[in-house]
This record gives sequence, C-alpha cells and structure tokens, in this order.
Amino acid sequence: MLVDDEEDQLFGIKKALEKKYGDEYTVIPAHNGAECFELLKNNDMPDLILLDIMMPEMSGWEVFDKLKDNPSWKDIPIVFLTARTDRIAENAGEFLGDDFIEKPVKTEELKNRIDKVLEKEQ
Repeated sequence: MLVDDEEDQLFGIKKALEKKYGDEYTVIPAHNGAECFELLKNNDMPDLILLDIMMPEMSGWEVFDKLKDNPSWKDIPIVFLTARTDRIAENAGEFLGDDFIEKPVKTEELKNRIDKVLEKEQ
C-alpha cells in the first residue's frame, strides 16, 4: 500500500513498480490516512505500507501511531517515503519504521529497499 497525498506520487510510484515488477507487486494507493484505514478495514491487507510523512489532516506520524495501536495492523511493516530530509525525521523514521527513504527515489532502489524489509519479516 502506498499512502501519499500527492496524486503524481501515487500515480508515478504505482505505475513504475507495477510496470517493471508487476509480477511481484500490486500497489494499493491511498490518498490519505483516512483512506488507508478504510482500505484496511475492508481487508485490503498489504504486505507493507509506504507512508508519506507530510500529509494534511493526518500526518504520516499519526497514521503510524494508529496502525501500531491496532492489533490487526500493528505488524504490517512501515517504510517512510518522504521529501522531508531533516535529521529528526530521518532518525525517527529509521527508529519507528522499518526503513526511511527520501523522495525522489529510483524504482530499482525502492524495490531493493522493499525487498529487504519483506525479507526481514519472513
């Protein structure tokens, strides 16, 4: 699942991953935290969530907290994918989540990082 408020990010990342690695990935887009939770409630259970930090209404940090507070969702790996490059965000993202990736990211690098997180989960 990819949670990002920017339509171009949702479209670009989804298309790039599915075009190049469609046999391995299906990307479920969510435009915000509320949509993410609605999809999860409808049993769209992802293997991993790529989560933007800077979103209106509910930040990625808030989404993360709500995910971890729910027994059904707390074990879904979270990879923060953000344009925020400050040290505080990076440290918190690496400490809280399973990885922290700065935008923009090349498709191959994103795939490698996703694969590493998923390998740790097995």
